[in-house]
Amino acid sequence: MLKFLKKRWYFILIVFLIVSFIFYKKSTATTAKNKVDSYVIKRENLKEVLTLSGEIDAEEKALLKFQTSGRLAWVGVKEGDYVKKYQTLASLDQRDIKNRLTKYLNTFSKTRNDFEQTIDDNWNLQYDLSGSIRREAERVLKNNQFDLENAVLDVEYQNLSLEYANLWTPIEGVVTHISTPFAGVNVTPAGADFKVVNPKTLFFSVAAEQGDVINLKEGDVGEISFDAYPEKKFKANTYYISFSPKTGETGTVYELRLKLDGEAMNLPLKLAMSGDVDFVVKQENEVLSAPSSFIKKDGEGNYVYVGSPNKKVKKYIDISEEIDGKYVITNGLQEKDVIYD
Repeated sequence: MLKFLKKRWYFILIVFLIVSFIFYKKSTATTAKNKVDSYVIKRENLKEVLTLSGEIDAEEKALLKFQTSGRLAWVGVKEGDYVKKYQTLASLDQRDIKNRLTKYLNTFSKTRNDFEQTIDDNWNLQYDLSGSIRREAERVLKNNQFDLENAVLDVEYQNLSLEYANLWTPIEGVVTHISTPFAGVNVTPAGADFKVVNPKTLFFSVAAEQGDVINLKEGDVGEISFDAYPEKKFKANTYYISFSPKTGETGTVYELRLKLDGEAMNLPLKLAMSGDVDFVVKQENEVLSAPSSFIKKDGEGNYVYVGSPNKKVKKYIDISEEIDGKYVITNGLQEKDVIYD
């Protein structure tokens, strides 16, 4: 027998473990069946917080491009430079444009002379008795007027081209991107762009789903925790909630913009820095409450079980709103009352 047990000891051990496991499961099931959850009513502060994720953006940011093609003759800034409003950033070679402008000015002068000469040649139009000759002269005058007007338009167009050869910024801010930083290359409107962002207009942008945005309004204050500064929170005020949903999102979400406080604006914040903002959407202080799982409902109203674990009794109560998984008890229970599930 001993020899048999020595050879089969692992089999006996497996049988022992299986029996022990079955006994343990039955024991814990019986305990769980006999256990009754209870809750002691107390006064507490309830708060429901809505957390939304977002990132830093700017109200004033501009993507600047030349309106005409040409050779890039001058670039006066580099990435990271701070520029003033209406400062010139780059210029195209203007020699060709100036030459064409001179040519059109000469054409305008010639057309103007032709126009005046035609008037002088037809000064006696009103005294001519022949209707056909008068009409012919009127057409000549009109055609000369059209030529003069076209010459004026050509000059104005070339003057605009001369202005468009200089690229200037409509806002102050930091130059964040230059696609063609070196002069001497030929560029097209699509191939040369400059980006300027005004860091004084930074805000925190978040996206809220339609079920959450209805609980928020302009003027609501939130607390922002930036991923770059997780140890501290900053106040922010909601000043804009979009009326239409954001495009390019998988669901129906709406943009909220929050104005940062002075402390946050003093940080070296960058575009697209991410973080979370907490909004307190519901709050009640020093109220009686109970977990929502303990509150039942039937045809007569809301009720809880009181009494004892072995003899539970229904008791109808009045409740108000649910906050963070608990209902506020307005009538029917007192502090330190015990309820059962």
